[in-house]
Amino acid sequence: MSLIDLLTGNTSNQVAVQAENKFGISKNQIIALLAVAAPLIISYLRNKSQDSKEAEALNNALDKDHNGSILDDASQVEARQAEGGSILSHIFGNDKQNVENQLSQNTGISIDKIGPVLAMLAPVIMGYIGKEKQQNNVGAGGLGDLLGGILGNASNQAQAQQSSPLNDILGSVLGGGGQAQSSGNPLNDILGSVLGGGQKQQQGGLGGILGSIFGK
Repeated sequence: MSLIDLLTGNTSNQVAVQAENKFGISKNQIIALLAVAAPLIISYLRNKSQDSKEAEALNNALDKDHNGSILDDASQVEARQAEGGSILSHIFGNDKQNVENQLSQNTGISIDKIGPVLAMLAPVIMGYIGKEKQQNNVGAGGLGDLLGGILGNASNQAQAQQSSPLNDILGSVLGGGGQAQSSGNPLNDILGSVLGGGQKQQQGGLGGILGSIFGK
């Protein structure tokens, strides 16, 4: 299953409905947030997995807690929100506050809600990675390539398919190609160039795309 399949499929729709009901945020905003958060989390994990100890820890966590069952049973999402918060703290570390600030500014989701919403989404993203890991029979040593492949395939698919709001978001987020991998800092690559400055993207990057989706 590609990243775009995850974003456009039944799971993300069910999760977005739950988050909409719980936080009063529009379903479109939740799915748009997922479209940015998923590649961001995967990029951070890909960088971390270059360290063999981090790769081993991630491999163990995926085997133990993230077998992909959440993709077939979205009712797990609310119960796993606290776990999602811990996942985000580990993945983003000192960048967590900055990530939340940038995402809040560019999705229109208030800063007090962005963390809890991301915490609902994190186990879904981890479940997706875990399922891909199982299907590709990958161990700790192959996680970096697996995660890079997920991002590469999503980028290619977003650019090959007809323009749609979600494809446009993913295309912007992942459109840096080689550039996106050069700085080694996913926060700068994804949030800085696409969300923040907009210097690389016309119409203010994601802000422009989200504006067109939400009619702002």
